[in-house]
Amino acid sequence: MTASSLLQAPGAVPGDGIDSGVAAHYGDPMREQRLLSEGLGVVDLSHRGVVTVTGADRLSWLHSLTTQQLAGLAPRTSAESLVLTPKGHVEHALHLVDDGETTWITVEPGTAPALTAWLDSMRFMLRVEVADVSDRFAVLGESIDREGGEGEPPTWVDAWPRVVGDTALYGPEPQDHPAHGRRWREVIVPVDEVAAAVGDRELVGTWAAEALRIAAWRPRLGAESDHRTIAHEVDWLRTAVHLHKGCYRGQETVARVHNLGRPPRRLAFLHLDGSGHTLPEVGAEVSLGDKVVGRITSVGRHHEDGPIALAMLKRNTDDVADLLVAPDVAAAQTAIVPR
Repeated sequence: MTASSLLQAPGAVPGDGIDSGVAAHYGDPMREQRLLSEGLGVVDLSHRGVVTVTGADRLSWLHSLTTQQLAGLAPRTSAESLVLTPKGHVEHALHLVDDGETTWITVEPGTAPALTAWLDSMRFMLRVEVADVSDRFAVLGESIDREGGEGEPPTWVDAWPRVVGDTALYGPEPQDHPAHGRRWREVIVPVDEVAAAVGDRELVGTWAAEALRIAAWRPRLGAESDHRTIAHEVDWLRTAVHLHKGCYRGQETVARVHNLGRPPRRLAFLHLDGSGHTLPEVGAEVSLGDKVVGRITSVGRHHEDGPIALAMLKRNTDDVADLLVAPDVAAAQTAIVPR
């Protein structure tokens, strides 16, 4: 992955892990977080992959392969859809928008080649062409809730935590959700136009964006997901899964868990004891008494709430009990997906 040109900006500190290649912060993460929450900053997300699909059959084809209702998607209307394994586990998360000629998809860092290869293998005789254009286009994140207009760059607007289409909630109703009123979008621009697109706005690092995402209980592929994750465990049905569309890979698991059972694990939000100077590591064990009941999936410092995290827990874990995060951090939980 090529490092972003914005890492040359004053104060830029490179990120690591899933967010390597872009800036974690530019010198003052708390200030950056406040700017972002007020809609005044822009986040360099140029490490995200960008995939394009062209051809007359592109939307009906993507509709048949993924979890969301995409057939007939109007130009400059955003959608989120998942690619599942045959057993229903989340494999790819697609942020997509169609401009009338091309479907633009942004995906998590490092996943565009695998997605492109799989889509290519599923083309058969249909009129579609798939391309990984990650080396030519970059993504910028903004706290704005507006689709791109005519003549503007392709823009994906996140619907979270609203309910999209014929689906189901595994967390609270939108009006009761802590992310109610949240604004977020991704703007896709040519790599040589990134500086111009940023303009005179202040740059914000991924630490700030991640803290706000965690506070919004918003799942992220590669963080809240592993090889066993099903969408129900992280409340991903609300924005990314249509329950009564045509058959797609993994649909049987989606329907069976929704109709007959409960997910084997559940996502929880944790307020962490802030008396220490360091945060737990992603992947740290979460315990109730002497039993390990889960692990940390994301962690950050919120400008108002202090240290916070998301954790994947065993479904039957008491959903009001205080927990302990390794090595020795007390945590108060709020259930996102009830047990």
